[in-house]
Amino acid sequence: MAAPSFLTAVRESYDTVAADYVVRVPPPAEMDPLSRAMLVGFAELVRTAGRGPVADVGCGPGRVTAHLAGLGVAAFGVDLSPKMIGLARQAYPNLRFTEGSMTALETGGDELGGILAWYSTHHTPPRWLPTVFTEFHRTLAPGGYLLWGDYVGDERLQPTHGYGHPVSYESYLLPLDRMVGLLEQAGLVVTARLEQEPGGRLTRPHACLLARKPEKP
Repeated sequence: MAAPSFLTAVRESYDTVAADYVVRVPPPAEMDPLSRAMLVGFAELVRTAGRGPVADVGCGPGRVTAHLAGLGVAAFGVDLSPKMIGLARQAYPNLRFTEGSMTALETGGDELGGILAWYSTHHTPPRWLPTVFTEFHRTLAPGGYLLWGDYVGDERLQPTHGYGHPVSYESYLLPLDRMVGLLEQAGLVVTARLEQEPGGRLTRPHACLLARKPEKP
């Protein structure tokens, strides 16, 4: 079966921009303090629960994956872009990085102690988000955690250039309450949310959601 066209656009676009993405996007140490705090809290929850490894889906060049590993989490990265995966493997040879799509993760059911989706779902058309979040629910162990962070709003963006290169992906910004509803429809329980107005390098509203897969009765 052919991959959905949006996946092809994302893969080809990030293959094109990969080298300049690393130069232009700041590393985790330069994130805003609240976002860094959410990552620290997520790492502590995952470590304490001890349910399994963490998949950083849409990991790009692997810097946030490595940041989680530095926080004591058994983390690995998944990304559509072979060029991004190549950069991640070169920079962090001690960590595992694989090509793959969040629409169909190559992970068994109930295997993951956590999933990080860090600014990686906004290229997904809204009609595909239930598929993505159902995959998150399937692969998370009971009691496992999801940390989602991304831009929010009510807008469809169709840029022609990104990171200094032509791109063909689109971005879909959804209201935070709608994201909460989609996660809950997939069977995940949202336990915390953080909303931030534009500031610093971020020119759009952004948010984090912490969710958990319920434990089996």
